[in-house]
Amino acid sequence: MSQTIKVGISDLNIARSPDVLVTFALGSCVGVCLYDRVKKIAGLSHIMLPSSGNNKDPKQAYRFADTAIAILVQKMAAAGADRRRLTAKIAGGARMFATVSNSSLANIGQRNVTAVKETLLHLGIPIVADDTGKDYGRTVYFYAEDGRMQVKSANRGEWNW
Repeated sequence: MSQTIKVGISDLNIARSPDVLVTFALGSCVGVCLYDRVKKIAGLSHIMLPSSGNNKDPKQAYRFADTAIAILVQKMAAAGADRRRLTAKIAGGARMFATVSNSSLANIGQRNVTAVKETLLHLGIPIVADDTGKDYGRTVYFYAEDGRMQVKSANRGEWNW
C-alpha cells in the first residue's frame, strides 16, 4: 500500500516506491522533482524564492532554489540514490500577478524557474520534463514507482510527464 507524503511550501522530502509525493499551491513557486530510476527514489522540493543571497539562516534553506535543491540531492544520496542517475522534472513558476507591472513581484515565477534551471545545470542534473510559466496554479504528484509527474490545475485539468 502506498503512502502519500505532503510537501508544503518551502519544504522538501523524499520517497521510495510505491509512495507518492505531493505539493499543492504552485503558483509562482516551482516544484522540483528528482528521480533515481534504478533505486526508485523520488525527491520533491517546493521552491518559493530564487536565491538565498545573504540569508544564512539554516531554517530558511528549503525556501530557495540554490540551497533547497542541493539539500534534496544530499538527502536522496543518503537514502541510496546515485547522483549520476538523477533526472529532474519541474512545474510551476507561473505569472500569477498579470495586472502588476513588470516588477520584481510580477516576475518572481520566471526568476524562480531560471534559478531552478541554473542550479540543476550546475549540479549536472538533466531536466527531462518542464511544465513552467503560463498564468495558472498547479498541484504536483510525483510517483516513486515510475518517476511520473502528474500535474493538476483547477482550471486546466490534469496531465502527466
